[in-house]
Amino acid sequence: MVAMLKEMGIEDMRVLDAMNVIPRHAFLDDAFFEYAYENKAFQIGEGQTISQPYTVAFQTQLLQLKKNDKVLEIGTGSGYQTAVLCSLGARVFSIERQRLLYEKAKRFLPMININPKLFYGDGYLGLSVFAPFDKIIVTAGAPIIPEALKNQLKIGGIMVIPVGENDGQKMISVIKLNENEFEINEYGDFHFVPMLSAKR
Repeated sequence: MVAMLKEMGIEDMRVLDAMNVIPRHAFLDDAFFEYAYENKAFQIGEGQTISQPYTVAFQTQLLQLKKNDKVLEIGTGSGYQTAVLCSLGARVFSIERQRLLYEKAKRFLPMININPKLFYGDGYLGLSVFAPFDKIIVTAGAPIIPEALKNQLKIGGIMVIPVGENDGQKMISVIKLNENEFEINEYGDFHFVPMLSAKR
């Protein structure tokens, strides 16, 4: 899988090493085991998916993580992206909208010595009580960049978020220059399940 990611343009060796260590098959249903290291997304229940390895690597690379960065993850899902972030030395605060997925990740991640802080709640709202964050990663497609998340980003911090409607999103990085100014960069087309709010 790592060789494939290199061929696809992932250059950050720390990201590649982390993805080499985390056992992706452990996050999948038994039926998908033999395909676990292919560049495919799979259903994980509750209408959600585990992202393709390339997507996980691409988003993680864009974050430019440093050890001990405080990272807010929107959409715990299976916990795979969470595990990759933790293995890179990030202090991860991850929020999940689907209760069954939240409970499953909370049980499973400590079993493989991954210990993020997990929360059940609305990702649109973030986690203001723990803000500001060095980095924010959103693992579901958002129609807009939520203002609450921009507010919870440190000055100089980076948010990586797929923005667009259900037929596809643009991967966006948001760099907070000061309290009122943000640098927005676009990195091509991706496809994510929609980001859910308490209203859905």
